[in-house]
Amino acid sequence: MSVPKVFKIHGEVMKKQFFEPMVFTKNVTAVEPEHALERVYAEIGSRHRAKRCQIAILSIEEVEATEKRAK
Repeated sequence: MSVPKVFKIHGEVMKKQFFEPMVFTKNVTAVEPEHALERVYAEIGSRHRAKRCQIAILSIEEVEATEKRAK
């Protein structure tokens, strides 16, 4: 079994109702970056009624153990 990691995902949501893109940063616990990406698509889509084509992921980075404790 793999150990879960924390990924920091930066992105933006572009919808017609917004005058400018809504920028977001989320920390997600997952085993692989692909799983974290799916989780973000599900959460942002659910909260803001955004489709996957309206969500742009700018970066995915793994958070180090020292950074997790600081927050």
